[in-house]
Amino acid sequence: MTPAIDRRSIPADASETRWTAPDGHALRRIDWPGAKPARGSILFLPGRGDFYEKYLETLEEWHRAGWRVTAADWRGQAGSGRLGDDEVTGHIDDFGDWVADLAALWTAWKAETPGPHVLAGHSMGGHLVMRALIEQAVDPEAVVLSAPMLGMAGPPLPLPMLQGVAKLMTLLGKPTRPAWKWSEKPGEIPARRRDLLSHDAQRYADELWWREQRPELVMGPGSWGWVERAYASSRVLERTGAMEAVEAPVLIVSTSNDKLVSHPAAVRASERLPKGELVAFGPEAHHEILRETDDVRDRATNAIEEFLDRVAPQRS
Repeated sequence: MTPAIDRRSIPADASETRWTAPDGHALRRIDWPGAKPARGSILFLPGRGDFYEKYLETLEEWHRAGWRVTAADWRGQAGSGRLGDDEVTGHIDDFGDWVADLAALWTAWKAETPGPHVLAGHSMGGHLVMRALIEQAVDPEAVVLSAPMLGMAGPPLPLPMLQGVAKLMTLLGKPTRPAWKWSEKPGEIPARRRDLLSHDAQRYADELWWREQRPELVMGPGSWGWVERAYASSRVLERTGAMEAVEAPVLIVSTSNDKLVSHPAAVRASERLPKGELVAFGPEAHHEILRETDDVRDRATNAIEEFLDRVAPQRS
């Protein structure tokens, strides 16, 4: 009988290490060895303010299915240091810095792992994966995007206008200052935050448990600099012909109930991508689809498994 997955412990087969980017910045990573012969290899990148511990259940499932699995924290997040003026505000000078990290990690990781090679990302991680695909910085055989930040939820205004407002805010104060209020008490989780992320109380509680056990993982709002650079990067994705030139098969898992990222943008992306596919959810799913209730999560993970078996079959 296969043992149940403990979402509050690092699996025995996994190892936590550091990967050093070309400029010397250390990124935290976790790796699972694959079966022999391996099903292939998956590199997973989490979202803004995320950390890989939140996805241990999914990563361990992929490992048990025979995949060689790696996940990493983004520069300036979780266990990969900070780039702003405090320990809880997420800041980046430019999203291109993250794309460069992904490109370098992808090259090194691909050289040491068996194919087929799959790139997966959640939320902001999905945005950066798409940006790397458009810029031909990575060459996966298949891509899986969970609730990707291909557009942000918010006012239905033109991107140049939204970026202009955010740019003004970076000029009126320090770009590293928080762009929104987190809670009345700094560092405290907002009371209604779960309503944005998951219907599953236990999986949501797992995140809070990891934050208590590993305080270095805690992150709150993004900075005004992050917001302005996010809009700027979104304009790269929206360029005519950008997604249309992506050759890899891409599965997008999204929900119309998402209050953090734009579901319509995800739908449009699935239509723009030559080999794009969409699995859409409704009110039964919040933003963190891979951490939802079992019925929702099973549908998503089954769709991912079917997609990968079809477009990235195991090599003989």
